[in-house]
Amino acid sequence: MTRPVINVAAVSYLNTIPFLYGLRHSEELSAGLVLSPPSGCTAAFDAREADVALVPVGGLPLIKDPDFDVVTSWCIGADGPVRTVVVMSDAPLKGIKRVWLDSHSQTSVALARLLASRYWKIAPEWVDLQDYSVIEDAREGDAFVLIGDKVFDNEGRFANTWDMAEEWTKYAKLPFVFAVWVARKSVPAETLAALENALTLGVERIYESILESRYADRPYAYEYLTRNIDYFFDEQKRRGLDRFRDEGLKATLRANPG
Repeated sequence: MTRPVINVAAVSYLNTIPFLYGLRHSEELSAGLVLSPPSGCTAAFDAREADVALVPVGGLPLIKDPDFDVVTSWCIGADGPVRTVVVMSDAPLKGIKRVWLDSHSQTSVALARLLASRYWKIAPEWVDLQDYSVIEDAREGDAFVLIGDKVFDNEGRFANTWDMAEEWTKYAKLPFVFAVWVARKSVPAETLAALENALTLGVERIYESILESRYADRPYAYEYLTRNIDYFFDEQKRRGLDRFRDEGLKATLRANPG
C-alpha cells in the first residue's frame, strides 16, 4: 500500500522535535518537511507550499484562504511556565518604556500586548526586533519579547524575566496554546489519520527524539519537553485558545488594521 505524501510546515525549535521525530519515523505517512520560525509556517501554508502546518495561533487570522481546519489532538501548549516565551528587562514592569518584539513571533507579540494592556496595566512603545544585537546594548527601560532557543541563549542576562505562559495562566486561569496543526480541507481523512498517528508516535518517544536531534547534549531538553511543554490539545486548552483569540487576536487586529 502506498503511503500518503504531504508537505508539512513545522517550527524548527526544540519544542517541535517530538513532532518531527514522529513524522520522520512514520510508517503510514511520507512527509516533506518545510522548517522555519513560527511566522514562516504561516507564510508557507498561506502560500500553499504546505498541505499541513504547525501554525502559531497568532498567525491564524493572517491566512487569506479560509479553506482549512484545525486538526489533530496535538498542539504546542503550556499549563504554567513555558520557559521559552518571555519578556526580559532590567526594569520592573512599571518601569518598562519600550518593548522590542521578536520578529520570529506572531502569537507572543499578541500575547505581550494583551498582558500589557489588561494584566500588567502598562502602555510601552512597541518596536520590531530584527537586529538581535540590540539585546546586548539595551537602554534604560528597554524590554525584550523573546521566543524559542533565543531565550536559552539569554537566560540570566537581565534582572527580570516574565514567563508569558505563566502570566497568562494567572490572568485567564486557563492554559495557553501557542500553535495548532492546520490542514487544507482537501487533505483526505486517511492522510489526517496517518498524521495523527505520526504525531502521537513522536510525543510518546520524547527521549528518543532528543537523542536524534541537535539538542542531544543539552541537559535541559528532556525536562523542558516533559514539564514545560504540554502537547495534548484538550478541552481546557481549547477554552484558553478561544479566549485568547477573542481578547488578544481580535483586539490586536482592531488596533492594527491592515
